[in-house]
Amino acid sequence: MKSILRLFLQALILLTVALIASLVTMRLAIHGREVAVPKVVGMTLRDAEKAANDQGLLVDVENRFYSAEIPEGKIVSQLPAPGTQVRRGWRLRVAQSLGPQRAVVPDLVGESGRAAEMNAQRRGLEVGATVVAHIPGLPPGQVVAQSPPPNAVGVATPKINLLVTAGAEEQSYIMPDFVGHPLAEASAAVEEAGLRLGEVTDVVAPSGHSVILRQSPLPGQRVTPGTVVTFEVAR
Repeated sequence: MKSILRLFLQALILLTVALIASLVTMRLAIHGREVAVPKVVGMTLRDAEKAANDQGLLVDVENRFYSAEIPEGKIVSQLPAPGTQVRRGWRLRVAQSLGPQRAVVPDLVGESGRAAEMNAQRRGLEVGATVVAHIPGLPPGQVVAQSPPPNAVGVATPKINLLVTAGAEEQSYIMPDFVGHPLAEASAAVEEAGLRLGEVTDVVAPSGHSVILRQSPLPGQRVTPGTVVTFEVAR
């Protein structure tokens, strides 16, 4: 009995040692693939990419900013921060300096959205966020406001945000319930609303009353002018 207990304890100890060894090996393997993020702020993009590549990392330029202090082409900021432990293949997100603002912000108000975009690009700028809104009395697709304003100085980025008018909202109706109504009454209502009367199918009904049994579109659905309406009618 003692021999069996001794063997069991030995096996348990060996199993515990093996488990600890595997955990240590796994931890070493994981940390062995980790590297410290280099400091790339202040470098040119080319030098930053080389420093990152030497550590098995990649560089993504996410933003570009005007800066009177940091020379054009140099890295302004980075994520993750220098010294952070990351796995090989990680991407560093950086922002790059465009140097002092040289481009003049044009007046894009009154232009179409496409013309405004082309106008901005000719000056080395780009359209950022575009908000579309319904504004009565103005044609669709027209720029009505911009940020930054024309001739602005000291702007942070080369992006111009625009407010553009939307196209006219298409008139629509809620489809009424014509079931149980006479065909003549329903047909008049359909034509008055600018809808089109489509196929009318006759169904023999025991009551003998000429009323609508089914309709398409169904009651409550939203329809627009020109929508075809079909009926099944009891004769």
